[in-house]
Amino acid sequence: MPFEKIVQESNATKSTPLHITCTQSRCQDNLHCYKKSRKMSEGEKGKCRLCGIDLVDWARVHRKDLSDIAYTFQMLKTELVRHDFWHKKVDQRANNHALRKGLRELRFDARKRLNSSIAKPKNYREGYQTPWEGNVIYYAQHATACCCRKCIEYWYDIPMGIQLTDEQINYFVELLMMYIVDRMPQLQEHGTKIARIRSNGKH
Repeated sequence: MPFEKIVQESNATKSTPLHITCTQSRCQDNLHCYKKSRKMSEGEKGKCRLCGIDLVDWARVHRKDLSDIAYTFQMLKTELVRHDFWHKKVDQRANNHALRKGLRELRFDARKRLNSSIAKPKNYREGYQTPWEGNVIYYAQHATACCCRKCIEYWYDIPMGIQLTDEQINYFVELLMMYIVDRMPQLQEHGTKIARIRSNGKH
């Protein structure tokens, strides 16, 4: 079954979520995992851990050049876990939250979120500090590999053991906002009044 069909069916049935992890691949659909496994040598770093394809020009991505962001986004979409967050439906709670906030406040929140979740050299919840849903910023973090320091390390060549600089945070804020604008083009600069979803799922 094509991957896109699996995603559609998963989104149609909330009780049957699509379980995708950071180390899974669907190489037959050109959806890979570039996270280095323990069995891989340094020379294999950056290749798909399952099929070994050498698809990404990592030097180009590592330059962190916003004028070349189209290439970075194109390559992010070839990693299975990123692809999921580029294409899955944004959950209703996250959608409504984004509409209430608007782009201006979301940009502020994105910076605050990055500083609290991934800026420091160490996080006791490393690899688990970014939820999977509930806020479009979380979707953006996973889609752009800004969700944890391990992903940042292999996608953007920033070692885990150092504090992120203001310049690096600025770059990641732009990535998150570009994703949000791409996925939610209806968002306005300022938020609109949207009823909150109660814990029982009602407005």
